[in-house]
Amino acid sequence: MPPLPSPVAEPDTGGLVGLYRRFAHLIHEFGKFGIVGASTFVVDFLIFNVCRVGLDWGWFPSTVVSTTVAATLAFLGNRFWTWRDRDRTGLHREYALYFFFNVVGLLITAAVLLFSHNLLGSHWPALQSPLADNISKTIFGTALASAFRFWAYRRFVFRNNTVPTPSPAEA
Repeated sequence: MPPLPSPVAEPDTGGLVGLYRRFAHLIHEFGKFGIVGASTFVVDFLIFNVCRVGLDWGWFPSTVVSTTVAATLAFLGNRFWTWRDRDRTGLHREYALYFFFNVVGLLITAAVLLFSHNLLGSHWPALQSPLADNISKTIFGTALASAFRFWAYRRFVFRNNTVPTPSPAEA
């Protein structure tokens, strides 16, 4: 009679461990994106408030200036840290796409501010204050724009052009 094979422990592929293993790379990318975003959020917040409160600019020019500076810093952090393992397709191409998607993100943020400051603010004047503008922009506008940017950067700007090689079991 042949000997019985020794029992081999199967890796846990279910539950939270399996879920983590399946999405680990995406979780790490999202975490790095979040750290870069949190850092540039502080820059954006400070510049927005210097322009909006300190210089008494309107909400739109304050948003444009703060978003442009923060987005440029975020590009550097994302290109050289978050997606440093991705194929490089040229700095000009990447920055042009990055800039385009940041303009879309800026429009998303501006639309949230337009809705809260102008539309809702015409009924409730308290929503036209600098505090309300900050809440609208930094919480709601930034959250929606960030979700869009993460998807767009990952999908179009910092693409992964390498074709995965199939494992021997898949071949």
